[in-house]
Amino acid sequence: MENFDDIRPYNDSEVNDVIGRLLKNDEFISSVAQFRLPRLSKGLPELVKKQVKKSLTKKLSHIDTIDGVQEIISKYIVKILETTTTGLTESGLSGLSKNTSSLFISNHRDIVMDPALMGYLLHKSVHGTAQVAIGDNLLKKEYISDLMRLNKSFIVKRSVQGREKLLASKQLSQYISYSIDQGNNVWLAQREGRAKNGIDKTDPTILKMLHLANRDSKTKMSLKESIDKLRIVPVSISYEYDPCAELKARELFEIDKNGHFEKDEKSDLTSIATGMNGEKGNVHLYFGTEVICVDSDPVNIANQIDEQIITNYKLYPSNYLAYEKLQIAEPSIGSELKELNVDLKVIEQKRTDFEDKYKQIEEELKPYFLRMYANPVINKFQFQSLTVNH
Repeated sequence: MENFDDIRPYNDSEVNDVIGRLLKNDEFISSVAQFRLPRLSKGLPELVKKQVKKSLTKKLSHIDTIDGVQEIISKYIVKILETTTTGLTESGLSGLSKNTSSLFISNHRDIVMDPALMGYLLHKSVHGTAQVAIGDNLLKKEYISDLMRLNKSFIVKRSVQGREKLLASKQLSQYISYSIDQGNNVWLAQREGRAKNGIDKTDPTILKMLHLANRDSKTKMSLKESIDKLRIVPVSISYEYDPCAELKARELFEIDKNGHFEKDEKSDLTSIATGMNGEKGNVHLYFGTEVICVDSDPVNIANQIDEQIITNYKLYPSNYLAYEKLQIAEPSIGSELKELNVDLKVIEQKRTDFEDKYKQIEEELKPYFLRMYANPVINKFQFQSLTVNH
């Protein structure tokens, strides 16, 4: 077995030491205190930290397995669902085999909630949870790395360059292949970073990375054979409302205006907290069917994944209402809303809610806000048109 110690999730034998380290980490305790009791933390920081540490010690000191950690996280996900969503639904889960592991590749909207919700649904339906790929750009603080690796996350080394990048990609490929062979489900986003503009497209480079484990091995598999062996299942994740919509719109605006967006130290943490605590409305996950590659062309395989993600993506009234506003301003993007085969009565019921959210967005950010909600509609109807005319 290759040495994966620097990227793999923690195992049962490491849980006690890691939890002990977290409980001694002042920055971790402060973050939990600010997250749980933001107002009190400002006025009485030391008192709140003391109480939070006492509470966490009581709750975590008896946990000595990864499954135990997962149980606590599962309960926390339930609380998030109760307070920030109207409901979580799924399609396709019953069609998955409980006897084989899969590589789930999904569109990417939220840093933490995407894999967390998928893992929760898998856990609830007795499919086991999934190991989660997470970029090292999100793990700049030791306590965050510890938390993520306790929660079955493995590290993607995005910060390395040159020859190190190739070696890191090969190690990652080998680890994913090894995990699937060991019977573990794995989650991977279809591209690096979230799709802030609402356009979901699989990066063929990811498929090339997945092939590295077998390309130079004794078996010398073709790319098709490598990918088929991983049993890829595309997953479509759709949120009625994106809590990070304004943050994403700001980033897209800054890139258009200045050519780049300058992230500060807290940008990712702000996105994580906003994504967890913000209103999401309805959330739906659609588990597709296993991809059987047509050939060894990574672009064609990426298109196969995209076909399922786009076709299975659940569109909400928020998507259609954004499309309607955009279409009036830019008729070239597609047909009028009334000409699309959609339930206008259901859409109309959500108009006031959407308009209220739209009004709260700064004027300069509104076009980006509309685009991120409207693009899934445009993508789906363009895709359907291509399929019909093919």
